[in-house]
Parts: sequence; C-alpha cells; structure tokens
Amino acid sequence: MFGEEDAHALDPGVEGDFSHTLPQDPPVIDAGLSPALNDVLHGFLQFCRLAKNAAAHTVRAYRADIAQFLGFVQVHPELQGNLIQVERAHVRAFLTELQQGHYARTSLARKLAALRAFCAWAKSQGYIQGDPTVGVITIKQEERIPQFLRLREVEALLNAPDTGTPEGLRDRALMELLYASGIRAGEAQALNLEDLDLENEEVRIRHGKGDRERIALMGRAAVIALRDYLANGRPLLASHNDGPPDPAVFLNKFGRRLSDRGIRRTFDKYFREASDRLKITPHILRHTFATHLLDNGADLRAVQELLGHAHLVTTQIYTHVSAERMRTVYEQAHPRANEE
Repeated sequence: MFGEEDAHALDPGVEGDFSHTLPQDPPVIDAGLSPALNDVLHGFLQFCRLAKNAAAHTVRAYRADIAQFLGFVQVHPELQGNLIQVERAHVRAFLTELQQGHYARTSLARKLAALRAFCAWAKSQGYIQGDPTVGVITIKQEERIPQFLRLREVEALLNAPDTGTPEGLRDRALMELLYASGIRAGEAQALNLEDLDLENEEVRIRHGKGDRERIALMGRAAVIALRDYLANGRPLLASHNDGPPDPAVFLNKFGRRLSDRGIRRTFDKYFREASDRLKITPHILRHTFATHLLDNGADLRAVQELLGHAHLVTTQIYTHVSAERMRTVYEQAHPRANEE
C-alpha cells in the first residue's frame, strides 16, 4: 500500500503528453467514463509507468482510485465530466462521499495521496487550472505497529522449502535474501544477475521506491543460499525458457522472471509452517529485518539507509516495536515490575 511518499515520488517534473507515448500499449478503458476522461486516465497512468517508473501494483492502485474520482467528476451536476472546473470544494465533496461509504482511514488517505499526484500531473498538462487538492487536510491514519516474526518463526520459514528441487532452492534463496537485506519483494523481483555482488555480500537496487538507487547488504547465510540456487536451481529453471535468456535472478518454472504474484504465492505456500499467529507476507520479512536490527542495537540512521527510506520518520515506527518488546521483557523479567 502506498501513501504520501508515493505522491511525492510522482512529482510531475517531466514535460510532455504521455497519453500516446507507446502506441503498442492498449488505452485504458473504464466503461463508466467518457472517452475524454478515459484519455486523461490513460495519460496519467502512462506518466506514472514511463516517466516515474512506478511499480505495477502502484499503477494498478492509482488506476482504481483515479477512475473512481473521474467517475465522480462525470456524474457531479456542477461538473458533468468537465475536469477543468474541478475546485477544492469538489475534492472535499468526493472525500465526504467516500467517508459516508464507510471507507477505512487508510483507504481514504491512500486515495487522497493518489489524487494529489494526479492533480499535480493534470495541472502540468493543462487539464486543470489550479491544484484543487491544495489546502485539503491530510487524513490522519491510525498508527499501526508493524508485525514481525520471532527468530524461531524466521528459522521455520527459511527451513520450509524443499531444497531438493529447483523451486525450493529458489524459494529458500529468495526468503534468505529478503530477511538478510530488508529489500522490498518488488525490488527482489526486479533483480538481474548483474546486480548481485556475492563476493562483497552486496546487492544493487537500481529502481527502489521513488526510483532511488542504493546498495543493500546481505549476510553469509543469504550468500550461501544464493550460490546454491544459482549453481543448482536456476540453470534447471532457465532451461525451460524457449526464448532469449532472462537476466532475472529469480525465475519461474518457465524460465522467466518470477512475478509479484509468484512471490506472494511462495509465502502463501510456506507461512503455515512458520507461524500460527500471523499471516506472513513478503513485506513482513522487511519489518522483521528492521525490528531485529534495532533490537540488537543498530543505529536508527543506519537502518534507514539499509531500508532505503527517504525520511527518518518512516523508519521511526520500528522504534515503537522495539520499545513495546522491551517493556514486555521488562515486565516478565523484573521481580517488582508488576507488584502493586
């Protein structure tokens, strides 16, 4: 899920109309929208994907959220599909309508972040005269402490794959890498062989969130698992590809790049063997990576760099996790902690 940071990442600093940048791309068609509004939606999504290199799941989320807003513009009696007449009052009316539809705060905040990005782009393209989201108060979300795995649960998860098969070697290497480096699942999915430096125990992230490049570190266990997979698993998977060789690190059974959905299925396959208290997703290993580092005395700034966070405040949520855990340990261990 994305929020304000994604909206800032999609700053429309690239000139030009992206509505028809790639003729081979089919235009976005939403049955509820007029052809004109469909063109606007298609142009914005092309901008996100081509100019800002937004992740596929981010583009899908933007498509749903902006199509919903454009549908509101189309049926609003004052607007009747005329985007250039949209003002701040209309944005507030749209958000009010969503609130009455009992959307969660997280969903409302996400939709507003998407709308801010869209309006900034639409203004740069001349679809609107001013940005109607300026002055709209950001929706405060309930603070949620990230879930993370205990060490024994991590070990159970990492030991779950059958390393006697190419897929099992791949899954073990993937999960070892995610836990060792803290990189996002989408970043692992995008890795090419040239991005790995196993000698120096490093991995280059070329297109992180906000299109930022960075170097992530990995431990010896991840390097061993990757070497095993690259030597004994990946060649067998690659042999099933009848086309040009795929440079991706992680391949599917057809010898092509493993998809985001394929990575999620990997975790769905193994999570019950690791924990009966959490539903494990790829992102939970990122939370676990950060929490375990801080629990063992890592500097917050260092964790920020390792995670690739643009702002320290994004990393600080993990200090709440460690503080809660510290209090639990204190209350369990100190003989007078709970005396009245």
